[in-house]
Amino acid sequence: MENKTKQRISYVPLEELDELMQAELHRCAQEGTPRPESSAVRAHAPNAFWAFADSWKALFHNGICDHAIKDLCRVYISRTVKCEFCGNQRSEKATTAGLIEQQYDDLLNFEKSELYDERQKAALAYTEAIAWRLQTDDAFWERLHSHFSEAELVELGCFVALTFGQQSWIQMLGIEHHQYLAGTSASMAPGYQTSDELQETKSSPEYWAAAKND
Repeated sequence: MENKTKQRISYVPLEELDELMQAELHRCAQEGTPRPESSAVRAHAPNAFWAFADSWKALFHNGICDHAIKDLCRVYISRTVKCEFCGNQRSEKATTAGLIEQQYDDLLNFEKSELYDERQKAALAYTEAIAWRLQTDDAFWERLHSHFSEAELVELGCFVALTFGQQSWIQMLGIEHHQYLAGTSASMAPGYQTSDELQETKSSPEYWAAAKND
């Protein structure tokens, strides 16, 4: 079987980029979400680089919907499409807002879990329906409208669509953390802060994506 972990698109060397793109990559290394590796791939096409960076800033880092909810939805997509690169990152802003690591671990069981409030569950149900193209009914939309304004639903829907598309692509690329502007651990999940920790965690039978080899 062909090795699916081989990197398929190269990183653009930092010195080949203009000052603005270099600054954005340094920001990625120091602040994370996204980490610099995925941005260094997008740098092959500057229009794509900035289209994503600007959209991500507007929809994920800024906006009107709770940032912590958006990070739960982001990692739900990671678990759904098995994007390990994205799934092993955490938003420091979301952690500051009160999210705990156990909430990321139970995402695919969110409806039955006691780790989420009703607003978080509604957002995750919305994310699930988008990702899996589920049929929705009046009760589904009444649930959403009881927790979110229409503006919030538009923002969250656009954010989920953006991250679902990006992660579906990124999981094909074979990129890994600590390969570009290495030496920082910004936004890495516990157990992934260094290259050695990352490899040790991923070799564990409890690793969340271990089923990828089944």
